[in-house]
Amino acid sequence: MKKLCYHFILSLTLLLNYSCSSDSDLDFTASPTDPTTIGAGFLLDISYGTDADQTYDLYLPQNRTLNTKVIILVHGGGWTSGDKADMNNFVELIQADLPQYAIVNMNYRLANETTSPFPMQLDDITALINQLKERNEEYIISEDYAFLGTSAGGHLSLLWSYAYDTEADVNMVASIVGPTNLADEAYLNNADPTIQAYIDLLGTEVVIPLLESFSPFHRVTSAAPPTVLFYGGQDPLIPNSQGMDLSDRLIQLGVTHEFTFYPEEGHGWIGQNAIDTWVKFTAFVQEHH
Repeated sequence: MKKLCYHFILSLTLLLNYSCSSDSDLDFTASPTDPTTIGAGFLLDISYGTDADQTYDLYLPQNRTLNTKVIILVHGGGWTSGDKADMNNFVELIQADLPQYAIVNMNYRLANETTSPFPMQLDDITALINQLKERNEEYIISEDYAFLGTSAGGHLSLLWSYAYDTEADVNMVASIVGPTNLADEAYLNNADPTIQAYIDLLGTEVVIPLLESFSPFHRVTSAAPPTVLFYGGQDPLIPNSQGMDLSDRLIQLGVTHEFTFYPEEGHGWIGQNAIDTWVKFTAFVQEHH
């Protein structure tokens, strides 16, 4: 069996056997009706806005058509740090195990003491999606998207898919240890300065309705796309209630979903559980995207 390699959230090793042409080899003029003329390739640091952080990397499979679906990767980092490079190993895994999909690995503007992450980072996802739609014929890809987000990126992926996808373009969303309810009592009554610092990002006038408005748990509806969730029971940043409560809510709403809880894992895991996560994620993608 291959050994899988995850950086940031999951950490294993993997020997990959694939090749990717340079961006100069991309053929955006080939006819989508003749996929045999279309080669694989990638473009890096494509701008989707005026800020230096509003960029994405695009990886396009060989023989794609206007029906080729897209997986969007959203990195973590507590909304204040991180980079799309943190997700590069997911790019490699998808290219190896799900080679028929196009991949978008995005950066977004980072929050700080004076700049709230919300709705800024959600607006960034909207801007990215809009550009992908505008360029879908140029890239030769569809307008069908899936999200894979880790930690804060999992939160953003869930929230955008549940509350900001006004045209129902998202076929599925995956969260690995992403916060789901910022109004959770486990957060509001916390004594951890790291967790409190994340709450403080929203400003000095934080009220429950504001926290709920940026919480996937409170924004999800029965129209939500299929969702796959992965959480650890010993996570110091994500209370157990975050994944469990969202899973229960999805059951109540009748939303197709899978929830995997690893009781002894923290904010990331290695070994057999990492393999289990990837196997379940790829199976979910193949069924729902």
